[in-house]
Parts: sequence; C-alpha cells; structure tokens
Amino acid sequence: MGCRHHLLPHLRRLVYAAFVIDVYSRRVVGWQLSRSLRTDLALDALEMSIWTRRRAGRDLGGLIRHSDKGVQYVAVRYTQRLSEAGAVASDGTTGDSYDNALAEAFNSLFKAELVRNKGPWKGIDDLEIAVAEYIDWFNHRRLHGEIGPVPPAEHEDVFYRHNPAAATVAALVPSLH
Repeated sequence: MGCRHHLLPHLRRLVYAAFVIDVYSRRVVGWQLSRSLRTDLALDALEMSIWTRRRAGRDLGGLIRHSDKGVQYVAVRYTQRLSEAGAVASDGTTGDSYDNALAEAFNSLFKAELVRNKGPWKGIDDLEIAVAEYIDWFNHRRLHGEIGPVPPAEHEDVFYRHNPAAATVAALVPSLH
C-alpha cells in the first residue's frame, strides 16, 4: 500500500488529504481529510484501509506499507498500528519522486479530476462528500491502463476469483529467505 498526503488550498483554510493505495490493483482502500497535518490524518486513512481489507476478507499478513518520510508516517502511534496490523514499513530512501511514484501519480489525477475541475469548495464537508464520490468512481468505474483497461475493483475481483488461495500479500511476494 502506498500512503500520501496532499495540501488542498482551494478552501479558505488549508485541507490535507491522506490516501492509502493498494499497489497491485491501484485501488484506494483508505483516505482521510483534515485541517491539520497531525498523525491522526495518516492514522485514520490507515485504519480505513485495514477495515476495508478485512471487510473484504483479505488477510493483511505480509503487508508492506510504503510512504514518504513525512512526520505522520514515522510517528510512534502510526508505526505501532502498522506493527499491530502485521505491516512492515518501507519508507522512501532516495528522496526523489520515483520513490513514491504511484502516490504522486494518484495525487496528480486527484487534483486534475476532482480538486481543480469540481471546486471551489464551500467547506471541508462538501469536499469530504466529493472525495468519497471520487474514490468510489476511481475504484469502480475509472479505467486504468496499468492494470488492463479495467477499474481497480474489477481487477481485484478477477484476480481473487482465479486465485482464491492468494488472500495475503505474502502469497504474492516470494520469500527472500
């Protein structure tokens, strides 16, 4: 899963967004908006992603979480929750955009397809509704060339239908030991 926060200056006050993206399917599995860049922003997006995956019957064992080195993602509460969920942290090392390219690409799409095209926003409540609608569209109707011309939810459904035993990330990633 990739994590990313973003600043949305279109409101009178700044709003930050955090997203958790499943790298295999490109599906957004968690997100959160906040007026502050505190740990709760990233933690709430992480909690949503854990809830989303468990609700879908996906085991989180072997999960590798990658993000930039923002303070939210290295905070004690956040890293403890990752550990509780069985996730391993993989923070960017080179400091360039390729380190977090998937998240950067998603943020570009998010800004172009929603923030710039649908704003200005009256308040954070309006933006939250718009983001929920956008994520639903992105996951269930937007076609993604990287995974075949299908939406992320369909890509996952096809994979799990043909690979019922592959319920964990560990089943997909060969062991290095």
